[in-house]
Amino acid sequence: MRIAVTGSIATDHLMTFPGRFSELLLPDQLDKVSLSFLVDDLQMRRGGIGANIAFGLGCLGQHPVLVGAVGEDFATYRSWLERHGVDTLSVLVSEVRHTARFVCTTDADHNQIASFYAGAMSDARGIELQPVADRVGGLDLVVVAANDPAAMVRHSEECRQRGIPFAADPSQQLARMDGPDIRILVDGAAYLFSNEYEARLTEAKTGWSAAELLDRVGVRITTLGAKGARVERTGHDLIEVAPPQERVRLEPTGVGDAFRAGFLATVAWGLGLERAAQVGSMLATYVVETVGTQEYEVSHRDFVSRFAEAYGPDAATEIDGHLRTFRP
Repeated sequence: MRIAVTGSIATDHLMTFPGRFSELLLPDQLDKVSLSFLVDDLQMRRGGIGANIAFGLGCLGQHPVLVGAVGEDFATYRSWLERHGVDTLSVLVSEVRHTARFVCTTDADHNQIASFYAGAMSDARGIELQPVADRVGGLDLVVVAANDPAAMVRHSEECRQRGIPFAADPSQQLARMDGPDIRILVDGAAYLFSNEYEARLTEAKTGWSAAELLDRVGVRITTLGAKGARVERTGHDLIEVAPPQERVRLEPTGVGDAFRAGFLATVAWGLGLERAAQVGSMLATYVVETVGTQEYEVSHRDFVSRFAEAYGPDAATEIDGHLRTFRP
């Protein structure tokens, strides 16, 4: 199954604040906030939602095509992704802008305050998908992840026009996009990904109820944090999946991206939606146990063993025949 992942490609600057944001945000002073958080740690990592999803797919043995825009400072990052099974030949390189930057501070309760500089990402609106499909011999699925908003709308429209199934994953860009653009983005998607807050925001901005939204997409997947994930499809029973036990909880950035990668890899294997949500939850657990969105390693034996502990030996046996972990 040939999957193209469109979305942001960025460098993450991750900081850890030992206190709690809630103790410094005064309710009666929120209209004039001026705060500086003294952090204990700074990690500079590779990131960007599109790149994170593609990396996760590569770690599970897929060979996704990454589609996005970067600056000329991308060479080292490109090499890293290619060594993890990602096709980067359809990444556009800007001659005038730097690769996007994500700056995030996480407090003791794992709450986060972040900023994102788009940089070269704004050039993604000029990318057409048909040349990508022609180069790789066709596309079976396009992931439309958080990116330049105009690029996201363009990609979903082109997928509909060309009859290419697509997964809509607007995530952080929901705050920037207006209702009409969000409706264009998600309408007709084979898969719609969001967390609980994003699910409610999508309904509020589109004006569609939960039932109306579900009728407009093939499968709706909602991640629920520590409660796992929910998968809905019109005319089918609700699927709810609990997350595996974490060995340690270090940093949550990129957990949702890994979930999407695991889910879509399982779809590519031809397995069911419950199993897809379980594999997504398992891969997401690897991310929360590391600092950085692409610092985890997946071994076949460890993944299957932990999967059996979480979801039973029969489920582990089913994925064992499909799992092809990739390690450089």
